[in-house]
Amino acid sequence: MHSSKPPLGRPSGRTLGLTLALVSAIAFGGSGTAAKPLIEAGLSPLHVVWLRVTGAAVVLLPLAYRHRDAVLRRPGLLIGFGLLAVAGVQACYFAAISRIPVGVALLIEYLGPPLLIGYVRFVQRRPISRGAAIGAGVAVAGLACVVEVWNGLSFDLLGVLFALGAACCQVGYFVLADAGSRGDRPVDPIAVSAYGLLIGSVVLTAFTRPWQADWSKLGGDVVMNGHTLPALLPAAWMVLIATVLAYLTGVVAVRHLSPPVAGVVANLEAVVATVLAWVLLGEHLGLPQVTGGLLVLAGAFAAQASKPVAVEITGTAGTTGRDVEDAGRAAVPAGATALGERLARAAGAEAGEALEKER
Repeated sequence: MHSSKPPLGRPSGRTLGLTLALVSAIAFGGSGTAAKPLIEAGLSPLHVVWLRVTGAAVVLLPLAYRHRDAVLRRPGLLIGFGLLAVAGVQACYFAAISRIPVGVALLIEYLGPPLLIGYVRFVQRRPISRGAAIGAGVAVAGLACVVEVWNGLSFDLLGVLFALGAACCQVGYFVLADAGSRGDRPVDPIAVSAYGLLIGSVVLTAFTRPWQADWSKLGGDVVMNGHTLPALLPAAWMVLIATVLAYLTGVVAVRHLSPPVAGVVANLEAVVATVLAWVLLGEHLGLPQVTGGLLVLAGAFAAQASKPVAVEITGTAGTTGRDVEDAGRAAVPAGATALGERLARAAGAEAGEALEKER
């Protein structure tokens, strides 16, 4: 009899995934706090995000060369990750924090999971659980508190729309990070991160025209909550910690967990960013924003941790075991936990086998 426990001193895949997801969330959480002083010093949000992505892409060039075969194996995946999970998320988020507080921008960005559930339910017309629907509703109610809709959107409307754009692109981050491990041509997560940042850098270069920016500001000082410090310090933190470390650990974490579970842990990014913005930038949120933020996080958690919808298995004429197994797989909502997903698929497979035996 063999033990299924990992050897002493070696973490299990799930433990490693949770650890990496926590590191990624903390690293991502500092990006807005590091970027805002550079924006306030005179660099545009798009030039700052270009600096962040391009700097990280240069750092990861040796890894990109080492995994160059990935370009031929899954070019569509790498392009999609670069457009959505890198260029789209970062451009929308940085544009948002230039107009609204960092904490508010992140709280809105984490409407991504409920948005994914809405897409599954109303566009793909697949069933979702009641818990997922309730979670999405709670998150939307939290958003209403964050932007104070009763005051006629006291926060900048354009900033809110940019943050919502980041939420949509964030969905692509988790979906594509997981998709790289599937199919008959899996791609190493390091390659996904390296080429995603490289492609994102090329796309941003075409739109931001970095040669028009006043990069001499990086040689000067910036002000962070009344304190003066070299501009290169937040720039280096933004590139090395909030981008290189954040993307590498985040993509690997999704492979060890699942998009829903990794998304739940990633919600901590909003908490980290809000605390850092409060301590380092002096950004204070009122009671409505704090309450709304808690509702957004609670709704996102409930939506992703909901149980799968039960499927009624019937043996109608022409139904095969494969059909029943597919039905069990389709019943898993986008927000199901990894365990719930496995149970639903197993139930569908067992029902399919039983149906075949009867025939």
